Amino acid sequence: MRERVQRLRTGDLGPLPVILGLVVISVIFQIANGRFLSPQNLSNLSLQIASTGVIALGIVFVLVIGEIDLSAGSVSGITSAAMVVLTINHGWPPVLAIVVAVVFGAAIGLFHGMIFTKLGVPSFVLTLGGLLAWQGGQLLVLGNHGTINIPYDGTIASLANTTLQSWIGYVIAAVYASAAVGRTCLTARWRRERGLAVRPFTGDLVRDGAVTAVILAATVVFSRWHGIPLSLLIFVGLVVAVDVLLRGTTFGRKLFAVGGNAEAARRAGIQVGTVKVIAFTIASSLAAFGGVLAASRLFAVNQASGGSDILLNAIAAAVIGGTSLFGGRGSAYSALLGMLVIGAVSNGMDLLNQTSAVKYVITGAVLVAAVVIDSLARRGRAASGR
Repeated sequence: MRERVQRLRTGDLGPLPVILGLVVISVIFQIANGRFLSPQNLSNLSLQIASTGVIALGIVFVLVIGEIDLSAGSVSGITSAAMVVLTINHGWPPVLAIVVAVVFGAAIGLFHGMIFTKLGVPSFVLTLGGLLAWQGGQLLVLGNHGTINIPYDGTIASLANTTLQSWIGYVIAAVYASAAVGRTCLTARWRRERGLAVRPFTGDLVRDGAVTAVILAATVVFSRWHGIPLSLLIFVGLVVAVDVLLRGTTFGRKLFAVGGNAEAARRAGIQVGTVKVIAFTIASSLAAFGGVLAASRLFAVNQASGGSDILLNAIAAAVIGGTSLFGGRGSAYSALLGMLVIGAVSNGMDLLNQTSAVKYVITGAVLVAAVVIDSLARRGRAASGR
């Protein structure tokens, strides 16, 4: 508790502002329209945020190293277009087409990363050019078709339009709780064996208990409609996997080191260029898979796929969730929390029959507030010497 209080005093608020903001947003919209927290609307909300949320998850990797990727939306569009053309026009198996789309996205990210590290082109300019180029490539891939529909009963469509039975949610809650307790005990044992102080379990138990309660509550809510959406489960599964990658692996520590101070990381023996190339590759891979989920939900790919406000929402979600624009700070859960905020605002405004203009204004205001909080936290850490 003392450690957390000290972090708050230095301006490191963590996910607290986002969680409080999400609660306030939910209360306001529920008062304005009683259907906001209904099982049907929450299920629709989960379907709406999954595809863009996966793209935001990839944006986190690039922001952590202090860079930006403006091509994520276009990458999701061209890769999903390639997937549908291969499946519908050329008869490829859907699973193989999905794999090819993700590999195509990885190749694009690798291309961006190599140009960025080898030629020193600023990521803003590089990916802005990529945004235009891959958007043009998408039009070429689609050709004269314009829109290509996906079969309603096919493998691709099932990704975003399948619901699972509620018992799966209870199993996930039980597995998470068991794994959390086991992790806490193993960590304590590891520290004792090495003569290190063992922290009290209270904070970890409270956090893990809260997450378990959220899983159980979500399961109960979704079970009252059609069941647990598969696309939401995929999104949350990717969030957990990325969280393990960022916090529990050597590569994750290198990623944060490069974002915090690239020169210091280089002097410590870290291959800074390689880390940045991998970050761009992962970001584009997740953008491609986000495009697959978007195509699955809409049962089609067209010339507008990956466009509109998808890129802006993905970047805004990562920043609103707590990933720093200055590099060195961020988490996988920031994409989830930020996407929930943006999705809740958009969904609530739709229930209130508000125009897109109002939604853009409110989303922009939330984004600016998140950046202000990040800037203040950065100053607080600098003043405290952290």
